[in-house]
Amino acid sequence: MAMRYTEFLCVLFCLPLLLVLGSSVTVQANPNYRDALAKSILFFQGQRSGRLPNTQQITWRSNSGIFDGRLANVDLSGGYYDAGDNVKFNFPMAYTTTMLSWATLEYGKRMGPQLPTARAAIRWATDYLLKCARATPGRLYAGVGDPNVDHKCWERPEDMDTARSIYFVTASNPGSDVAGETAAALAAASMVFRRVDPKYSELLLSTAKNVMQFAVQYRGAYSDSLGSAVCPFYCSYSGYTDELLWGAAWLLRATNDVSYFNFLKSLGASDATDIFSWDNKYAGAYVLLSRRALLSNDKNFEPFKQEAEQFMCRILPNSPSSSTQYTQGGLMYKLPESNLQYVTAITSLLTTYSKYMAAAKHTFNCGNLIVTANTLRNLAKKQVDYILGENPLKMSYMVGYGPYYPKRIHHRGSSLPSLARHPQSFGCEDGFQPFFYSSSPNPNILTGAIVGGPNQNDGFQDDRSDYSHSEPATYINAAIVGPLAYFAGTGRIPTEQGREAEDGGMSGAAVVGKKKSSGPKSLSANRAGSVLEAPRKRRIAGGAIITWFGEGLARTPRRRRLR
Repeated sequence: MAMRYTEFLCVLFCLPLLLVLGSSVTVQANPNYRDALAKSILFFQGQRSGRLPNTQQITWRSNSGIFDGRLANVDLSGGYYDAGDNVKFNFPMAYTTTMLSWATLEYGKRMGPQLPTARAAIRWATDYLLKCARATPGRLYAGVGDPNVDHKCWERPEDMDTARSIYFVTASNPGSDVAGETAAALAAASMVFRRVDPKYSELLLSTAKNVMQFAVQYRGAYSDSLGSAVCPFYCSYSGYTDELLWGAAWLLRATNDVSYFNFLKSLGASDATDIFSWDNKYAGAYVLLSRRALLSNDKNFEPFKQEAEQFMCRILPNSPSSSTQYTQGGLMYKLPESNLQYVTAITSLLTTYSKYMAAAKHTFNCGNLIVTANTLRNLAKKQVDYILGENPLKMSYMVGYGPYYPKRIHHRGSSLPSLARHPQSFGCEDGFQPFFYSSSPNPNILTGAIVGGPNQNDGFQDDRSDYSHSEPATYINAAIVGPLAYFAGTGRIPTEQGREAEDGGMSGAAVVGKKKSSGPKSLSANRAGSVLEAPRKRRIAGGAIITWFGEGLARTPRRRRLR
């Protein structure tokens, strides 16, 4: 790929400048993982939708979207805006929640004072997801806001005057992917809150079971049902089987119910993948399920362990079966748009599997390459350190971390003056000139935000209009919380077989089949009727709810385009 003009200028001017200034413009040689961890979690406060609490630390944000759901006579306030826009997409939001919960379960004791803030970040999402699952019988709400209109505007979330359209899936217009991911998020979070709030944990788990039943019983891709409301933004490119696998894996860990294991066996473990993301969950499910094979020596989970290790072989740069490209600076490079979302997600699997391997004193081979826990750990550290500044440009890709980081991120709230500084509202197009097109740094620092990252040549334009590289997203941050806690913490990795992850919760490591099933008799049942338990609400007639139903979509190899 030819070097862009801006990259050429950077080679001519930026690198000599770095040589002259030396350490004054570089991040510290030994990254401060604790500081980065705190900031990576704080970022989520900047993405909050709804009525903000008195404990809000990112104070340039204010209440927004407090009437979301009104079109359907339900309360769908809360949750997170996905990235730099003002839309709530439940598919990536649920994945964000699952990843935050997984990080907390694995590394809670390593988080130190950040553990309560991590729980708060999770709960902000789960409170909203519970509303989406329980507000209306037979429906799972899948998002709020019209992305096609929102992306034509540049206004603060506090000012947004675009339609707050509502999208949902039903038995006749299914969404097994968004339902499976929602079930995974609620099940994972139920373990996070099991000790600190048992009643809330029970509500999360019971709702997760119902949503999972819905996902299995009424199968179909949500992008086929919702069309342009979610595509091309968050199409289900990988289908929905991976979310069924992922959701069942989390419910198995949360309940130890044999019915979920039987369902997992029916799905099998055979997808050859070299990616992990908000869309494709196969690798994550394999690593999660391999935990039992490694920590409990449960042979029932051996096929999942084998798939997890084949995935690692496709990632490791020295593996004969590697299919992963690396930049000259050492960064994994998967796709041009928002590449760091894949880097952080895969890095989370590297650290977690490394932890399991160390506990089990396990190694495996990629051809002639012997892979140890340290092999995975070292690659994960390389990726984290690159993001924090150990890269050719010597810049951090986390906003507010280090002296040199992106200042012009593609983010509406960050790039426009706060309500305190500019009480007058901005209309849909009012923010473009002078703010969007300005070369000035954003007036509000979105601390902890990780942007899409550099290109395949390790180049980066700090350009607000370059959303592919300068836009942050919740799922980029959620996936790096675990690795940051892993490297920040000093707690011991558990070495006992069957020991629960560091933050406690239910063991979930007993051999499957020892516990009597207390869940649904069959996850493949074809019973009619609603599977979502919820109080009944009055239905709104006359097209107040905007939906797109089952006309099918032409699949493309494109990934989600950040805007």
